[in-house]
Amino acid sequence: MISAPSGSGKTTLVRKLIASFSDLRFSVSYTTRAPRGAERDGVDYHFVTRGEFQEKIRSEEFLEWAEVHGNLYGTSKPETERIRAAGQDILLDVDVQGADQVRKAEPEAVTMFVMPPSFEVLEERLRGRKQDSPEVIEGRLAGARREIDRYRDYHYVLVNDGIEETAELLKAIVLAERARPHLLEERLRPILETFRS
Repeated sequence: MISAPSGSGKTTLVRKLIASFSDLRFSVSYTTRAPRGAERDGVDYHFVTRGEFQEKIRSEEFLEWAEVHGNLYGTSKPETERIRAAGQDILLDVDVQGADQVRKAEPEAVTMFVMPPSFEVLEERLRGRKQDSPEVIEGRLAGARREIDRYRDYHYVLVNDGIEETAELLKAIVLAERARPHLLEERLRPILETFRS
């Protein structure tokens, strides 16, 4: 699970990480916001109406959901269960509110927080994207001020002061986490048997 203030480079890092692992699946979130730029429905997000989203809440279809900057975002519980049942790792892109919910539902989740190198750099990135109105940017900056102190709630913190270096660090975290003994029991069993016979 990865969280970050808006403008920290999280989306770029997620794309690079997914491209690095053939068996890592990205959980496509549901949202009530409109698509930005070249975003595609079902690829970047599942774009739904507020009414459709609220029906999914009532049906308990979300592993987590939150309202962020006036829009609703949520992670599909059936999709995450299907991916995990197939024996694949899943990457969730969630805000700090959603992360709290995921931690309660999935305590074994590995959590990562991406931090910009400074408030000034974050502001420059948000304004440089030219995707949002000044009011929306101010809201995102105010949100970042609240979210940034939550980094202590995560297993790993990545300061994104260079996208390539940060992407490599993110990849190293995934590789290291996959080497935990309890995750390798099935693979280790036949190896251990060769030492016992």
